Parts: sequence; structure tokens; C-alpha cells
Amino acid sequence: MDNYCGKRLDGRYEIREIIGVGGMAVVYKAYDNIDDRIVAVKILKDEYLTNADFRRRFKNESKAIAVLSHPNIVKVYDVSFGDRLQYIVMEYVEGITLKEYIGQQGQLNWKETVYFLAQILRALQHAHDKGIIHRDIKPQNIMLLENGTIKVTDFGIARMARSETQTSTMAGNAVGSVHYISPEQAKGEPTDNKADIYSVGVVLYEMLTGKLPFEGENAVSVALMQLQKEPRRPREIDSNIPVGLEQITMRAMQKRPRDRYQSASEMLRDIDAFRRNPRIQFDYNYYVDDQPTRYAPAAQPQPRPQRPAQPQRPQQTRPRPQPQPQPQEEDEEESSASALPVIGGIIGGMLILAAIIIGFCLATGVFAEKIEVPDFVGKNYYEEIQNNSSYAQFHFKINDTTESDKYEPGVVFEQSPSPNVKIRPKEEITLYVAKNRENIEVPDVYTYAFTDAITMIEGAGFKYALEYEKDPNATEKSVIRTNPERYTWAAKGSTVVLYVAAESDTVTVPKIVGYDLQTARELVQSVGLDIEVASEENSSENKNVVLRVSNYREETQVPKGTVISVVVSNGKPTEATAKVSFRLPDTGEDATLKVYLNNELLSDQTKTLLLDGSTHAFDVTGSDDSKKLTVKIGSETYYECLIDFTQTPAKVTSEKTYTYLGSSGEPAFGRGVMPAVEGFSYDEAVETLHAAGFTKVRRNDVATADAAKNDLVFQQSPPYKALTRYAYSTEIVLSVYTYEE
Repeated sequence: MDNYCGKRLDGRYEIREIIGVGGMAVVYKAYDNIDDRIVAVKILKDEYLTNADFRRRFKNESKAIAVLSHPNIVKVYDVSFGDRLQYIVMEYVEGITLKEYIGQQGQLNWKETVYFLAQILRALQHAHDKGIIHRDIKPQNIMLLENGTIKVTDFGIARMARSETQTSTMAGNAVGSVHYISPEQAKGEPTDNKADIYSVGVVLYEMLTGKLPFEGENAVSVALMQLQKEPRRPREIDSNIPVGLEQITMRAMQKRPRDRYQSASEMLRDIDAFRRNPRIQFDYNYYVDDQPTRYAPAAQPQPRPQRPAQPQRPQQTRPRPQPQPQPQEEDEEESSASALPVIGGIIGGMLILAAIIIGFCLATGVFAEKIEVPDFVGKNYYEEIQNNSSYAQFHFKINDTTESDKYEPGVVFEQSPSPNVKIRPKEEITLYVAKNRENIEVPDVYTYAFTDAITMIEGAGFKYALEYEKDPNATEKSVIRTNPERYTWAAKGSTVVLYVAAESDTVTVPKIVGYDLQTARELVQSVGLDIEVASEENSSENKNVVLRVSNYREETQVPKGTVISVVVSNGKPTEATAKVSFRLPDTGEDATLKVYLNNELLSDQTKTLLLDGSTHAFDVTGSDDSKKLTVKIGSETYYECLIDFTQTPAKVTSEKTYTYLGSSGEPAFGRGVMPAVEGFSYDEAVETLHAAGFTKVRRNDVATADAAKNDLVFQQSPPYKALTRYAYSTEIVLSVYTYEE
């Protein structure tokens, strides 16, 4: 491999250092002395220069990706196809690969994941619209800039690269890195934009879990897993991953192309819906196929369903190549006759291995019909699920390390996979079971006055309830016994019943919970008791409905004349949740966002965000009447609203957004990176600018005698700058050639 460091290419590009080595090319950092900028130069390795096939492909692909112009794609500035040297000049990106970032973090939180994913999908949408399929989407080909911007690299070039992470399997040549390739790539079949969607699904899986869906001893074993095995669902690895995001991941990774998202824009729509409501669940299952994908040998092709029409590709208007010899410029995937014996040997070996795998799957029930997961939440695992023959076909994994205020010990409060999802028999289901509370000793309060006993019981960490019994040998209103008994152990926070010696004349406390206060008073007074309101509480019940008796239990004996204390509803919900959303300013800066409710900081909403003009949404839970919510970016108040928590859901009103002056000191609303449109036709340039948010476009006609240049944009003002954000209100002047004879 020649080292070009210190050399100058075409009198313009001064090569400085090697920054990357790929299967067929070397990437250098260089200085462009004409445009006064640092660039990256990818040079085809010398050993491929004499191979006409590689040279032709390098040239065709280079021309194709040169038409791409998108903020999330590394831009191509120049190409050169000499006899002794072929190279591509690209935008120089200073950052790290997404693979390196995942390695540093272990796994990414879902908000960061969604932010990166949206950028990747927008890049692919632009490329697919231009008829270009990447074929090698992986974190190693995705650059992450310091400000959080994603840049997708190696468009189209990776399809010819050969490395240890690529393989030739089944009936043809698999293209792409084996851990990320789609099943159709693993089989060597023709690919379209849905192959990129599968690879994006794998990247999304890796960002969320920190793991690859399939790992094997070699490339062939991983390729077979891509064809035949279903990955573990992300929530089985990390239950904190939202259900909706797991559904998006698994739909993108469907084995059959027709079951995936059909385009990057379709996947983006679900991502946008998830960003607006992270609790969303989509109306599709994780897996839509009832049987695992099976490989059919190429020598025995089976009829296929009619596929949807694919977008036209600018440089691929010829018919699909046939197995017979083709002209050199058309047959991009031809193989020489001398390779047939080798391919036959590979196919034979793969068929034997596939037969072994299929036999194993039949023996272990992998091909068995799927069954629907029941809803286990709310059931006591030890009493209702464990050893229950109705659930014999399921395999449970129990997580009982978490206490729950809402659920009693032993009760399932969460499960993975979710109810109604279809799985295969014996596939693992994780049940999250409320942990047994800490046990403490019941104190000895026998013979104590019941008022003193209450103090001791509460001080020990228990709740209490009173019941009266007649006992001629006990002092009136003293404790005769308790349940649980003294010196025994009981769960902290549980109720201890105090049995109190009653006076000779006792009556039964009537049932009054659920009645309105007036009716409850009449019932209590009718048996010689009285009633008082101890407190009011928020509740969805109507105002003045009795929620509970605070000092005695219903249907127990108490002395006549006893005052029954009750807690009643104030008619307001206990808690209500509001969904708050607003658009962030667009400065490209990282900033700390803080949320205050009635001047009290909500620490769980304090976070550092990239101010990119996207919509920021979150939930706020509270109670009582209207409260003021304030959002600050740094020290500046940016957003305010009022939230009425007496309604369900809580109602947001009086919203107001303030101008945010970032570090530039200029208003930050409505700014973005302007696309580069030089070389476009005028109509195409206007459409591209409008799509990016820039709607003020003015045409400046310049006469030319060259008919080939008619209607082409040769200059834009202000100029495109990769890291500069312009206000969307900026007027853009396009200088356009107009042909005049």
C-alpha cells in the first residue's frame, strides 16, 4: 500500500496523515489549498487499480454519492478517476464513531438514542429518494460530532469493501458487515431500501441495550442467526426501555422485508409519534411471522409474492441482471465461471449445516406455534401463578428485589414481554414481584391504656386498628391482647389490631365508608355513637363521601357515646398528570433545562439538552388547584404555563414562550443549516431549500452561451457552511445560468 502522506494530488490536495484504512481504500486528512479547508481524501488501494471491475464500480458509486447533499451525510466535494490514481474528496468530520461512543457509554438512554436515530433516518431518507442504498449501515460508519450531530459516511462504497466482518453466504455474495446485514443480504439476494431499514434496527437495538442481537464464533454462524433466529427483545435486557421504542426496533428488524417499515420516512413517523408520547404502544406485534425464516437453496427457487414497486434509481434503469454473461458496465454482481465449484461447495456445506440446525429446532420446539402471553400484573405469584397447571407452557424468571407501595408483597407489578404478545412455548417471561417488606417485632402493649398503646405501635413502624371486647378481669380501655401477638414478627407498615377492654354497654360500628357524610352521620347516631370529620383528602369520589374511618374499624364493638373519626373526600382528584410540550430554541448548543412547579425545582426534569429546534415533551404530576410551571434554560425563563390538577387529565393553560438569546446574543427561534444547492436545477434547489425550512428565495439570472448549463444554480448567497445555522427568514439569492443564443 502506497503512503501518500506529504504528497500533493492534482496540485491541490496536500496529504497530511492517514485517518482510516478500509477494505479497498485508505482515508487521509488533507488540506485543500484552493478552497482553504481541511478535507478527507479516500484513495483506492493500488492493488485494485488494475482491476477494471473495481475501478468501474468505484467510479459509478462515487458519481452516485456525489449528488447527495444533506446535513447528516458527509458531503463529497470532488472525485478523480485517473489511470494511476482514483480518489474521492469529502467533508472532513472531527468526532468519534457511534460505535466508539456506545463502547464508552455501555448503552444509551432512550432519549439520546431517539435523537441520534432521527438524524440517521433523515440521512437515509434523502439517499433513498436519490435512488442510493447504503448497504452497510453500522455504528462504525456513523460519525458523532461534539455538538451531537450525526454524519453518515461511506455511502455506496462499502458494498465493494472486503473485510473479516463481511461474508459470502448461501446463494450469493452477502454485502455489508455481518452483524448488521439484513437476511436478504446474508442470502446474497438483490437488496433495496428495506435492507438499510433492517440495519438501522440493529443499530437501534445496540444503542438501547449495549449489545448486538446476534453473536457467534464466526461470520457464517452470525449470518445463519440473521436468517433463522429471533433476537431477545430489548426489554428483556433492560426493562426500562419503553414498550413503544421496543416495538419500533423489532418491526425494523423483521426477517421478511415486507413486514418491516417500507421506508425511512415511515419509520420516522413512528419515531416522531413516540417522541410526542413516550408511553405510546403501536398496534403491531413484535413478530408478525409465525415461523422462523428458512433458507431455500438458489438451485430450487420458490415463487415469491409480488413486491411493491421500488423508487427509480438515477443510474439503474437497466433490467435486473440474468445468470448469463452481461456487458461489463451492467453486471455489478457477476461472478466468474471459475468460482462455481467453490460456490457449490459453500452451498453444500451450508445446506448440511442448515439441516442440522432445522433438526435441532424441531427437537426443541423452535418451530412450535406461538402462544399469547397472559396478563400477570396484579396476581400473587406464589398463590396464583407458581405451580398453576394453566401456565405450564411458560418459563418464568422472577425478579423480587423491589418493594412496591402500590402492590402487596408477592404480587406481580410488571412483566416482560407485555400481555397479548405472542411467544413460543418455554420462551422466558420475566415477572417483577413486589418484595417482602422488612419484618419487625410487635411490641408488648398488654395492659397499657389504648391511647398509650397506639403511640407505641405507631412508633415501632406499624399501623393500628381498634376492637373492643368485654373482659371482667381487665381495666376498662386497656389493651387485652394484639393481633399479631406481642413479640412476634410482622411486616413493617402492616396493621396491628389492638383489642381493648370495653365498658359494659357496647355497640357495633356500622358500615359507613362510601356513604355521603350526612347519611354516615345518621347511621352512626342511630346506634348511640357520634361522628367527626378528622380531615379531607383529594379523591376522585364526590365531595364529602366517607373514604375511611380513622380510629376504629367498621363492624367492631365500641362503647356507646364513642366519637367515630372519618376522612372524607374534597372532590378533587388525588393526583393528575399534565402533558407539557414546547419547541426548543434552535442554536445548536447544549444547555441545561430546569423545570419549576410553584417555584419548586422538579429535579427529575433537570437535564442537559441539545437546542436543536425539536419539540420537548414531559409529564408533570400534581394535585390541588392551578399551579404555575416555569421552564428555564440556564438562567433565562423560556416557557411558562398554568396547570389545573383538579381535572383528569390535568389541564394546561396560559402558555407563553419567551425569546431565548443563546451565547450569540441573537434570537434563536427558526434557525437551521442551509442545504448546499449549487449544481442543482433552479426548481430542484428551491424545493430542497423549502424542505429545509428556508422559504425566501430570490433568483438572479446570469446569461450563458452554454446550453448545457441552462437553469443550473452556480452560486448561492449566503453560502452553504456545514456548521453555520441561518435564520429561516434569511433571503437566499440563487445565481442561475440562463441560456442565450
